[in-house]
Amino acid sequence: MDKVVSHKVTHLKQASAAYRTPDERAAVGRAIRTKVPRSSQAGWIPPKNRRDPIELLNESNKGRIPSLVPIRFGRMSESPFAFYRGAAVVMAADLASTPTSGLRVQACGDAHLMNFGGFATPERNVIFDINDLDETLPAPFEWDLKRLAASVVIAAQHLALPGSDAARVATDLVREYRERMHDYAEMRVLDVWYDRIDLKKYEDRSGDPAVVAEIRKRISERIEVEQRKQVPEYMYPKLVSQEGAQPRIKDEPPLIVHPTEETVPGLKTDYTEAIVSYRESLAEHVRVLFDRFHLVDLAQKVVGVGSVGTLCGVGLFMAADNDPLFLQVKEARASVLEPYAGKSLHSNHGQRVIAGQRLMQAASDVFLGWTRGKNGRDFFVRQLRDMKMSAIIEDWDTGVLRQYGRMCAHALARAHARSGDAAMMAAYMGSGQTFDDAITEFATEYSSQNRQDHRDFIQAIREGRIPAKTE
Repeated sequence: MDKVVSHKVTHLKQASAAYRTPDERAAVGRAIRTKVPRSSQAGWIPPKNRRDPIELLNESNKGRIPSLVPIRFGRMSESPFAFYRGAAVVMAADLASTPTSGLRVQACGDAHLMNFGGFATPERNVIFDINDLDETLPAPFEWDLKRLAASVVIAAQHLALPGSDAARVATDLVREYRERMHDYAEMRVLDVWYDRIDLKKYEDRSGDPAVVAEIRKRISERIEVEQRKQVPEYMYPKLVSQEGAQPRIKDEPPLIVHPTEETVPGLKTDYTEAIVSYRESLAEHVRVLFDRFHLVDLAQKVVGVGSVGTLCGVGLFMAADNDPLFLQVKEARASVLEPYAGKSLHSNHGQRVIAGQRLMQAASDVFLGWTRGKNGRDFFVRQLRDMKMSAIIEDWDTGVLRQYGRMCAHALARAHARSGDAAMMAAYMGSGQTFDDAITEFATEYSSQNRQDHRDFIQAIREGRIPAKTE
């Protein structure tokens, strides 16, 4: 027998021998409670050997553009909520010290509520999903859930909502995740894979009807705004100036600047090698589409909170005078989870991000791809602002935060069910409130840790131990 065929037959036999019914997998999930009780997930007590958050944040600056580090820290200094958004590296180390079920999924790695939102599918529908997966890596499912639950408590504190409301919002979020996972455990595999949260059709029968109606109204208004922003007549003049016959991305230092050969090697050759490598990462049919465009200009662009200081940029590609394509190029570094969850199987961290994104999202941008620069850095590529809608929480009340938290929990459960074993996870969590209460207790206590870390961070800035610059 041919060796390749023999290998495939052996693999199929092993897969068949490993098959377990949903009931058998659920029994495994329940059995895990004996070794890792659900109540052990509760609370947060910092270990005696806890790493200094300032030290971890300084270490995470290695390889970043030095002149942008003060902007990163300036953004993080604005509030405990802003600090939390930029301190994924700190929480990753903390989560690694907590009990874990051992049930692994493709994890987001930075699942706070601002990393969820709406965006357009290739079919131009608008869905709600995780929209930032820079830190994605296989890891225990509860790490994502704990980070998400803590983020809504910290958001509630940021909005000055009552403490009891913050706890209730967190509990409701965890319950939504648990109940959705039970639903996915009973669904056919393909139905789980095809499931998505369509924003135009969004409804939540368990939510407050008045709040759901308000959310639907806000969503409809945001979609209309973002659809208007997609047309070239809006986006092109906002980002581009015409200098003679050559369009050029507008400089807005220090947030948008044109690179030099020293800062971004490849400028002299118009990044030909990197573009060829990126093109090879695309599906064959997408290459036909991409080949209609040619690079006109590229500029560095500061984005987000945690990404500030990494090499990020926007490329302007043109197919004709009134036919632009904006691609965002982001540096991909090792995931913050890697020291605790294991190294990525991908040699290029851009590929790690894209593989995780395609696995976790219900639909992904057709231009997702990866490359490596002449400087040896890894990058991933996607469209810039393809109807991307992130939350603006400043005017939220408890009802809106609760409903948004439920949407995030639904999206996270769906993402985890695609790569993990929903039957095992659902059975481990159970059908009662034990797991909900445990994660809520952790989220509430960890929010206090985050406030203390933020205070220490501000003190370090005042003492001149770390640089910070407000914009």
